[in-house]
Amino acid sequence: MRQFEIRPTRRVSLAACALMGAAGLVAPAFAQEAGEDGEARYETVVVEGRRVSQTDLAIGQDEATNTVAVTREELLSAPAGISGLKMLESLPGFNVQTDGALGLYEFGNSVTVRAFNLQQIGFVLDGVPMGRSDAFGGSPIFRYVDNENLGSVVASPGAGDVSAPSYASLGPIVSYNTTDTADDAGGMISYAVGDDSLERSFIKLETGKIGGFSAYLSRSKTDSNLWRGAGTIDREHIEGKAKFEFDEDTFLQATYVHNDFFDYDSPSGPESVFEADYEYGYLGYVPTSCIVPDPGVYDFNGDGVIDGTDFTPVFTGGSCTSYYQDRINIRDDTLYSLSFETDLAPGISLTATAYQEDKDGYGVSPDGYANSRNIYNRQVALGLDVVHPRGVQYGLSGVGGTRKGALAGVTWEIANHTLEFGAWYEDEDYTRSQLRLNKTGGTADGDVIWDEVVYFRRNYTSVRETTQLYLKDTISLLDDRLNVELGIKSLSIDYSLDGFRDYADYEAYGPQHVEASYEDSFLPMIGAVYNVNDTDQVFTSYSQNFALPRGADDIFSIATSGPVPAPDGEEAENYEIGYRTNRPQFSGAASLFYTTFDNRLVAGNVINPATGQPESFYLNAGETESYGFELSGVYQPSVFDDKLYFDANLTYNHAESKDAFSGNPAGSLLADSPEWLLTGGVTWEPTEWAVANVSGKYTGKRYADYSESYEMDAYTVLSAYLDLGGPNDFGIPENVSLRLNVDNLLDEEVPTAFVFAGSAFFRPLNPRTVQASLTVRF
Repeated sequence: MRQFEIRPTRRVSLAACALMGAAGLVAPAFAQEAGEDGEARYETVVVEGRRVSQTDLAIGQDEATNTVAVTREELLSAPAGISGLKMLESLPGFNVQTDGALGLYEFGNSVTVRAFNLQQIGFVLDGVPMGRSDAFGGSPIFRYVDNENLGSVVASPGAGDVSAPSYASLGPIVSYNTTDTADDAGGMISYAVGDDSLERSFIKLETGKIGGFSAYLSRSKTDSNLWRGAGTIDREHIEGKAKFEFDEDTFLQATYVHNDFFDYDSPSGPESVFEADYEYGYLGYVPTSCIVPDPGVYDFNGDGVIDGTDFTPVFTGGSCTSYYQDRINIRDDTLYSLSFETDLAPGISLTATAYQEDKDGYGVSPDGYANSRNIYNRQVALGLDVVHPRGVQYGLSGVGGTRKGALAGVTWEIANHTLEFGAWYEDEDYTRSQLRLNKTGGTADGDVIWDEVVYFRRNYTSVRETTQLYLKDTISLLDDRLNVELGIKSLSIDYSLDGFRDYADYEAYGPQHVEASYEDSFLPMIGAVYNVNDTDQVFTSYSQNFALPRGADDIFSIATSGPVPAPDGEEAENYEIGYRTNRPQFSGAASLFYTTFDNRLVAGNVINPATGQPESFYLNAGETESYGFELSGVYQPSVFDDKLYFDANLTYNHAESKDAFSGNPAGSLLADSPEWLLTGGVTWEPTEWAVANVSGKYTGKRYADYSESYEMDAYTVLSAYLDLGGPNDFGIPENVSLRLNVDNLLDEEVPTAFVFAGSAFFRPLNPRTVQASLTVRF
């Protein structure tokens, strides 16, 4: 096996790095308190979407960066079973596009914020880093959360803290924080029904405190039809948490998440496809129109003669692959973690976490007769053990692996300083395989013939070893009116790939070994918050970030005779300055931002001839920049007796490529990056037992490509909910509540709601979708 070694590195020797190394394997202390309702409360801004409360948190009091969040009340007002990504769409700066009202289809999600996209955002769950967000081999956050168990979703759209563990983030960090265990025994049962035959159940049991021990266990089950085309969604999700408190400063906590997900694909296509048939989808039957016999092609019965006794492929036409049963996605993922927190001495605390994630699954896409036969002919001529296609092939893609790591941190409060230092280490391996197999009868609804491989494509294992160190000092000055944050981190990732990368390795080069190292030892962050008076603050921050190139597996699995040129690590600089105010009827925040980064990799898409669907590849777009502003606020006029309030977020984001690349001119806006985003809502609380809300999201015009040649129209979508429950005069138990959610209230049709960036392939906005949920707490 030939070996290629690639080592693009960037090193800076600093005394600070030596100090961090001496700190050992330590990482951030994520301080958490639990309110009476079990809501996770963190030292960060919290946007209240269902009740106006804690407005000092809602505007980001004392934060050096523009940090926003979705709180527990808003999460519980969302449709039952909503995706963890869709929870972000009400936050300023986040352009979120998902497939369906719940957003559960993994190949129909996109998120952009400022100059970043989904794969350049770091995600953290209860302090555990979630790795990359790729559907193949990644750890997308929506596999690991149920909104009923979340206390908050906290997002820093520009620059996360230096202590945040991530090799993917170029600044943005989103932390999903689950509720603490409850003091009292109890639980919650919820059942939801809705359009597309939706049924979802959720049950949660709490032990309450038994001495120092407390725990909960929950299970949700979601079943639904796809909103277009044949196929279903089947999701079973289990979460557990056990905690033992030795004293008020020391505890040991274990968590468990298991997600078993099965769904069918739905097709993307050009805008014209959905203008002609808005609900275009895959068929629930095998079309007979694709039957075109091709006799005398192979000695299927092995008698040494090709004659009339051999099998004759008949399902050879192009439309034979439109049957839905051959387009499935199965993922079986489990995440374990164990955390410990204690005080080492007065003013000194330690937090440590170890975790392991086990990933398994596969996907299936059919392959047409003509394409399979061409590749079969190449491989059989080279002596590979392959069999002539019988018709439509079963395209099997296996994914699996293990991700394990540890992080810990020390916080030391001394005089007017708060010192934090720590580290994170992670080892991840991922295996991907692809081949095509025959089916009985050569038809898409036949059984798989496991010993008839038509062709081989790939079978490799990639490994990522990551080490991150950090040091931070928060200095309080001017009688605590000014807080200055000085931080530094280093990040090192060793990447390797072994095996058959693609067709050419099977047909020419053999299995290969490729490796690359990425390192930046000096990534500073500087921030400050100044209290102008009792109600107003000024904040500002600057940070540098470095990340493993997005799509590393796709890049390094290109099969060539020599080493694949390793892309440089992506580098970003983020600047922010803002102002916030907290007054009796109004609270709000405004921030200006500027982001620039080098070696930006952008996703392009080509149509895979086997599946007819887009397949990503990556291009180095050189330097890009983004600048704009983010406004957010809540207004509660006293004239309505605090029963009616308004919230809104307005974002202007100009994100463009500074360099020309692959025929795309310099100065072009980035694909799928609208300059204007507006979200807003009106909430009415007429009584203690009723809350009504209408919200809207405006997405400005975007471009599907990087040359501004395909413009996507702006659109607006409304949603609403009515929540009934609580103290009442009707004799209904206060622990029973009923919620009605409506998505796409006006039933808007938007053929280009989601785009595969760099192509003109789209997915449409789902139609009006209604859901009702009944919940009982005990």
